Amino acid sequence: MPECRLPSQSAACWLRPVRLPSRRRPSVRVILNAPCAVAVPLVPVPSCPIHIIYAVEHKQLPIMDVPDSQILGMGKKHKLCFRSIQDMIPARAVLYLMSFSGFLVSFMMRTDINIAMVAMAKMRLRSENSSNLTELSCYTPVTNGTQSFEDQKPMEEGEFDWDSTVQSAILGSFYWCYILSQVVGGVLTQRFGTKTVFGFSQLTTAIASLLIPQAASLHFSAVIALRSLQGMASGLTWPAMYALVGIWIPSNERTRFMSSFQGFSFGIGLTYMVCGFIIGNYGWRVVFYMNGSLGVAWCLLWWLLAFDLPHKHPRITRKELNYINANIGENIINTKDLKVPWCSIMTSIPAWSIGITTFGRIWVHYTFIIYGPSYMKTILGFSIQKNGFMNGAPFLCSYLSSVVFCYAADFIIARNLMSLTNVRKMFTAISQVIPGLLVLTIGYLGCQITLILVIWFVAVTLITASYAGAMANVVDIAPNFAGHILAFAQTIHMSASFLSPLAAAIMLQDNPTLERWRRIFAVTACVACGTYVMYQFGGTAKEQVWNNPNRKNNSGSVRVSPENNQLIVNNKTDPERGDG
Repeated sequence: MPECRLPSQSAACWLRPVRLPSRRRPSVRVILNAPCAVAVPLVPVPSCPIHIIYAVEHKQLPIMDVPDSQILGMGKKHKLCFRSIQDMIPARAVLYLMSFSGFLVSFMMRTDINIAMVAMAKMRLRSENSSNLTELSCYTPVTNGTQSFEDQKPMEEGEFDWDSTVQSAILGSFYWCYILSQVVGGVLTQRFGTKTVFGFSQLTTAIASLLIPQAASLHFSAVIALRSLQGMASGLTWPAMYALVGIWIPSNERTRFMSSFQGFSFGIGLTYMVCGFIIGNYGWRVVFYMNGSLGVAWCLLWWLLAFDLPHKHPRITRKELNYINANIGENIINTKDLKVPWCSIMTSIPAWSIGITTFGRIWVHYTFIIYGPSYMKTILGFSIQKNGFMNGAPFLCSYLSSVVFCYAADFIIARNLMSLTNVRKMFTAISQVIPGLLVLTIGYLGCQITLILVIWFVAVTLITASYAGAMANVVDIAPNFAGHILAFAQTIHMSASFLSPLAAAIMLQDNPTLERWRRIFAVTACVACGTYVMYQFGGTAKEQVWNNPNRKNNSGSVRVSPENNQLIVNNKTDPERGDG
């Protein structure tokens, strides 16, 4: 019987086909009675005869037939080994955890400066008459050692004399280059793969975070430069991860997998809560050192556990690989050799609808993320620790709400209670129209702090419904080019991430009164509700014709051969293929 070479990076892997009775075929592993022999997953090789193939990795022993006595599970003695424990954990579950933790760490490094700025910059207020004191804020500034809302503790004094324009430039500089790198991220991912692009972007962001404390002492322009570098690197992450979803995650699991992206909400909440405590006790510099070190440590795990393609994963089981192959979708093809239909993407009404409506959601979201700490300091009079906790708690709960929304969407879709398009539109409306109206009410609640915090909490958690709405819609309309569509859409909607704080800075003008905050919240509500109208009329979940350039007609498509792309092999008449 001919021997077959294993298509693997290891030159020491050989295959020998072995026939067994059908009752012995499923999920068998082979191990040799030699100290250096190891068991590896069953790997389908197109050039080999269609048999159960036992892959034995060894560098010195000659190729040999494997007797039944050496097949795991056939002998009398069976010990639980590390390999069997690995097989119990699906590779998709590991990818979910890496995606969740990756966005968590990414947003910790991205948003730490929002809470740190409260301690870094001095609070600059224009002189006000005593009659205007109640209009200024909901607390009484320290005059004789007493204060109304904080436990006899004066407002923290910043270190740097930066006005609101400088602060806005520092906070917004991250997003200047972030927008420009979106399309670049899609192109780089197509060429080098998600593992390389996502990994290096995280490492660059982490190193820049470690340098920020020294840059702040040098000059604020140095901080702007580092934040711009972080933005350029972080802009690559979203297109890279979206490209991986279309390859790794079956269509019936994609909405649930999208909840892993809510690691960013968990990261924001964790940053505000932990960093508020750290700043209050150890100073703001420790925040950047901690988050930068955490980012470097995460990169090491990413390089060990993440892989671009399922069939290149060294620890994936045959059962899981077959399940992915059978459910990944008929129109998922190898895009590395395909020309990206940029013209079709940029003239696509559904793609524009996603970008425009998400612009409104991002505007609302970043009003909370960037200026939330400032509002709670200047209007509500919270200390740095209380500020961090009150800003962070809603974002921590946002992850749980995102899981609920995503499972609810899958439930509705699976039971055909609504069309996929209507499901996406409903959850998009929940994510931005309702929060937009809620943020408007905050400004008119005056100093009813408890009610303000409740509405604040509800608005932030509802925003996460977008991952069952427009954000999931990116993969619906063109799974082969999901990364490129997201890059195009993010170029549009992430402009709100710096326009929102810029507009707030212009309206505040170093005079953060309740009246000025009402203007900010009113603009936010108008943007959120106005942009949704575009999605209501132009949004759809139907796959676009340019998703598969090789499609001959509506009933079929030209498939890539298994030797070029094992992911799309989906021969349902093959008895060796199961549904997982």
